[in-house]
Amino acid sequence: MKTVYMTIGFVLAATAAQAQYLSGTGSNPSTHRSSGYTTSTGTYVQPYVATNPNSTQRDNYGTSGNYNPNNGTFGTRTPRY
Repeated sequence: MKTVYMTIGFVLAATAAQAQYLSGTGSNPSTHRSSGYTTSTGTYVQPYVATNPNSTQRDNYGTSGNYNPNNGTFGTRTPRY
């Protein structure tokens, strides 16, 4: 019986941990700052904070359902993968 409860607990924990990636909500907690720069066309890009690269776009600040705590906005883009 103890094994059944442990199995159910593990399944529930794994489901909750993966839910943010399946639904597109929950931003990646690992971030980096980028300095401002000027593009080759002369456009200045302001400094910004972004999530660190990984194998999914579902946890990026700009993805639909995710909140960017740095500027107080919600993402609007649909992830490509």
